[in-house]
Amino acid sequence: MNKNLWLLAGAQGLFLTNNVVFIAINGLVGLSLAPLGWMATLPVMGYVVGGALSTPLVARTQSALGRKASFQIGLLVALASALLSAWAVMDRNFWLLVAATVVAGYYSANGQLYRFAAAELSTLAFRDKAVSLVLAGGLAGAVLGPNLATRTKDWLGVPFAGAYVSLAIVAVLSMAVIGLMRFPPVPPPTAKADQGRPLREIMRQPIFIVATAGAALGYGVMNLLMAATPLAMQVCGFPFEDAALVLEWHVIGMFAPGFITGHLIKRFGVLTIMGVGVVLNAACIAIALSGVDLHQFLIALFLLGVGWNFLFTGSTTLSLQAYRPEEKDRAQAAINFCVFATMAFTSFASGALVTTQGWQWLNVGSLVPVALTGLALIWLAWSRRQAGRSA
Repeated sequence: MNKNLWLLAGAQGLFLTNNVVFIAINGLVGLSLAPLGWMATLPVMGYVVGGALSTPLVARTQSALGRKASFQIGLLVALASALLSAWAVMDRNFWLLVAATVVAGYYSANGQLYRFAAAELSTLAFRDKAVSLVLAGGLAGAVLGPNLATRTKDWLGVPFAGAYVSLAIVAVLSMAVIGLMRFPPVPPPTAKADQGRPLREIMRQPIFIVATAGAALGYGVMNLLMAATPLAMQVCGFPFEDAALVLEWHVIGMFAPGFITGHLIKRFGVLTIMGVGVVLNAACIAIALSGVDLHQFLIALFLLGVGWNFLFTGSTTLSLQAYRPEEKDRAQAAINFCVFATMAFTSFASGALVTTQGWQWLNVGSLVPVALTGLALIWLAWSRRQAGRSA
């Protein structure tokens, strides 16, 4: 770890603080403002839809201006969207809140590239661990996010308006952190012959397909259950402080393993660690289906977080083998677009299912993407074994 990687880990922690506060409050604010109950998670969905729509623009900005300038632009958008969200809540304008979260998605599309930047700021031999340790910086978000939401929700006299204002302060702090960093210079424009393979060819590779599926479906399952948890706990009679505690331990589960995930990948192999992530997701669902006491919510969401870490870190590591340096902007944009598209669908499905079908059926439905992820890993492992035999 060098100075730039430590700072990037700090930026990741502030990015996750923003995300955790959004997840903790957007559904509840949406439920209080939405014309219909099933629309409650539209502000959550707006955040990831905005990320998906911003992905191509962010890719071009990163390519033209470099990592640092693009990250700072994303943080300016985060600052503006947080203030717009606070205004929407104070004005009780549901659709303005949805629009503000869509705009905030531009910041999310930038923040999702922190993990790829980590690989570029380290040596080749260390990059697996660098990705894992920078993701571990999100552990700060596990502590800051829920506590920030709890302590600032009544700042301005309107429930949760102050929490959005606090995110504007977080954005300013993150701008200062990124401002201290040094990234590799933007490479000069190259001839067309040096642009690498077409995106379609990159995306047809089995390793790219499985890396993208692991990232997208792993994030999708995590988002489906995490976004619904505050709503489900409110229905079960738990106060917001209990929901914040559950989300805190969920995000600890997401990022605390980052200190060892890189080591585990090197020792046991990336597909094995991703497979453990699938098993942990299944265990989470089993516990969630067993009851709705506080400890069941807490343990299930903690396991969900650890499972996500293994799947997402493994998928990011696996994807690094699927493209060349000159192809990285297009390949990373394609992966992130698939992640955001899946998250957008699950954000909407989360609110619709938990308010119409209930927590139990939401968990049963989550078994489908978990099974698909497991099958994708088995397929890639089998393909590699067959290729080894024919070599």
